[in-house]
Amino acid sequence: MPVAPHWTAFLEYLHTGYGNSNVRFATNGQSFASDWSLNEVRAGLNYQFGANPAATLAHPPDVQGTDILNFHGEYTFVWQGYPPIRSPFSGLQSLPGSGQGRETNDAILAIGLKLWQGAEAWIDPEIDQGFGLADTHGVAGFPNGNSYKLGFSYPYARFNRYFVRQVINLGGDTEKVDADFNQFETSQTANRIVVTVGKFYQMDIFDTNKYANNPKNDFLNWSIVNAGTFDYAGDAWGITYGAAAEWYQGNWTVRGGIFDLSKTPAGGISPEGGQLDSSFGQFQLVGEIEQRYQLWDQPGVLKITGFLSRGRAGQYADAIALAAITGGPADINAVRKYDSRPGLSLNIQQQISDDIGVFGRVGWADGHVEPWDFTDIDGTISAGASLSGKLWNRPSDTVGIAGAVNSISGVHQAFLNAGGLGILVGDGMLPHPGLEQIVEAYYQLPVSVFKLTLDYQFIQNPAYNADRGPASVFTLRLHTQF
Repeated sequence: MPVAPHWTAFLEYLHTGYGNSNVRFATNGQSFASDWSLNEVRAGLNYQFGANPAATLAHPPDVQGTDILNFHGEYTFVWQGYPPIRSPFSGLQSLPGSGQGRETNDAILAIGLKLWQGAEAWIDPEIDQGFGLADTHGVAGFPNGNSYKLGFSYPYARFNRYFVRQVINLGGDTEKVDADFNQFETSQTANRIVVTVGKFYQMDIFDTNKYANNPKNDFLNWSIVNAGTFDYAGDAWGITYGAAAEWYQGNWTVRGGIFDLSKTPAGGISPEGGQLDSSFGQFQLVGEIEQRYQLWDQPGVLKITGFLSRGRAGQYADAIALAAITGGPADINAVRKYDSRPGLSLNIQQQISDDIGVFGRVGWADGHVEPWDFTDIDGTISAGASLSGKLWNRPSDTVGIAGAVNSISGVHQAFLNAGGLGILVGDGMLPHPGLEQIVEAYYQLPVSVFKLTLDYQFIQNPAYNADRGPASVFTLRLHTQF
């Protein structure tokens, strides 16, 4: 079906049953039985050069507005590498001293269906491929937000998002909402309630920021696109089951949600292979308060986000004490018990002019209990700016520059020095801990149907290790979207 000028899309489902087969091996008396079947979902896009095929239809569908079915797609390629760094020793989760280059690819199709008044259902089939640097290890503020904790050299398919969103209008000024990824073109009132239920990224709703929130379009570093201490629930791909409610009233918004944690901490890189708990026996509560305001006639937003994770997690002091008895490295897996880990962060964005915006975040999380699903950060502060190319007569270009400083607690440092492994970091020892300091700058410009981004990150004390690095990470990113 047509989805945009010159573009058509298709979606199909195939089931192949191979029947039942039974084989018995007479020599040992064992048997083998199989009833294997194959289920396939195929989605694709076609582009027609020349005349627009949708124009030949008597009533071409308005796929961006009134139609009940909507399609959006995007593709992102990231190549990232760094030259050799100082590395006097290394562990299982160190950034390799020899330097490295890695790439990631992801293609996502968002398929939306209008259900009833104010309700939409979305499903996002996705194809991913590639690895982060050091298999997404070695830096707490990891430099590629498009890489996951599990990677594969071949393309593989997943359904990352599938959710239902209900908007209940409560009055006030009517606002137009443009069609976007996982969003129909619609209208809504300023005062409203929004409920989202299903499988989705918490960052679709919480800790969002106009200038630093999307590693496909703006900054790439994990601790810049989100508060590094926001230990949001998620599997190895950072996604989870849950429900969230938002109440917009005047210049205020209150948000709350409950989400499923992964089966064990470390964000799904455990033997369970990235699976979620699914029973909500281990869960996370998230709350956020947002105020929108005007400063010198320019819009700004202030958000306070808090979370509480409840599940089986280890305390660093217990792991260190056990290591002193056994003589082995500190093992957080051996001391896990049902516990709580809270965290709190502040997020601000401020427009300075139509062409300049600034942002900042500061966050804290309990440094005595291991992080669960995001990364190894107990304290963070970040700030930056985004500039439109209108300032130098290139309105489609964007420049961004930001910095982040990440820290961990003293007992967390002692755990790593005792050979402990975190979610992303663990050099085997940490005799000289230091703050992880990151500076990132990017330039984005249009090239044909793509946005091309050149990005540079300077990382001092990667994994809080003053004996390692610094690392200069260079990135090329290509992104396209319809």
